[in-house]
Amino acid sequence: MNWDTLSQSSLEEILNWAGNQPWCQAMAQCAQDADWHAEGDVWTHTQMVCRQLTELNEWSNLAPQEQIVLIFTALLHDAAKPLTSQTDPKTGRIRSPKHAVKGEHLTRSILRELDCNLETRETICRLVRFHGRPAFLLEKSKPEHEVVSLSWLVNHRLLYLFALADTRGRTTDSMSRPEEHLRFWKMIAEELNCFDQPYPFSNDQARFLFYRCAEPNLHYVPHEDYTCTVTILSGLPGSGKDTWLAKHRPDLPVVSLDEVRAELEIHPTENQGEVAQVAQERCRQFLRAKTSFAYNATNLSRQTRQRWINLFSDYGARIEIVYLEPPLKTIVQQNQQRTKSVPEKVIHQLAQRCEPPTITEAHSLTLTEY
Repeated sequence: MNWDTLSQSSLEEILNWAGNQPWCQAMAQCAQDADWHAEGDVWTHTQMVCRQLTELNEWSNLAPQEQIVLIFTALLHDAAKPLTSQTDPKTGRIRSPKHAVKGEHLTRSILRELDCNLETRETICRLVRFHGRPAFLLEKSKPEHEVVSLSWLVNHRLLYLFALADTRGRTTDSMSRPEEHLRFWKMIAEELNCFDQPYPFSNDQARFLFYRCAEPNLHYVPHEDYTCTVTILSGLPGSGKDTWLAKHRPDLPVVSLDEVRAELEIHPTENQGEVAQVAQERCRQFLRAKTSFAYNATNLSRQTRQRWINLFSDYGARIEIVYLEPPLKTIVQQNQQRTKSVPEKVIHQLAQRCEPPTITEAHSLTLTEY
């Protein structure tokens, strides 16, 4: 079964398929805290949430693509609970800390194996990652900032509808997530004009600064006067970063970690300190000269990208990120054709840990499968 087939299937067909998957069988064996989930195990709750989606008044008005996104969000939103659940030895209460964070990575792995397209996959992954946020909005010191921040990561209308189904998909008498909290989330998003679209910042720099400032100002209108543009390439080895640059930025100078390693004769498994130092100095040379350039490396984690983005931002550069992820089988084939290929096992390990970039990291973002 692949994504094209599943996306055309009925809810019951999808649930029947899921029931035979190892991650689903783990959910069926995973108990939940009775005070929050009197209905029982995670799989029981998951099925209830999926069926509650179709009971929503808004369901029939959703596009087929929106329906399948919500179904798979419901199907996978608690899939990482078996990996995170623990029982408090003193109280006997069951908790699943950071199950949404781990759930995002698990969801990405599952959907990648199904050959789900990149845009749909990342939409579902982010909904899984942030599925619990609306219920706890009142605990935030600045609720408006919470809503605005997530508006560039998820569609609030879809997140709200999922949260309703998640709240109703249980048999607990005293709901842990009152629907009043969810309606408050919806009201704020509507007032800020970001319920069905990202928050309308005054310009790209305003959005970029909002996500970088400790005390962001929603109404600040910064002047856009960039010294140059830095194009950050991101993607697994063999994803086609060099090819993309040759096709789309043929005249742009490039700082490439692979080239620096080759010059220094340092293997990727060896200490990369000198490689990074040389690459940083070459970047600084372009930045000081106010010359646009590309920085080409795998850049697979947000933390790694952030270090470089901080450097480029300090020089007043406009930052664009280009993330490439063809189907994994294509990446493996292209990697084998490289002069210095990476072991296939390493490709799969990197894919499991990969954190695709989001628009919150840069002034612009391009996601492409080719």
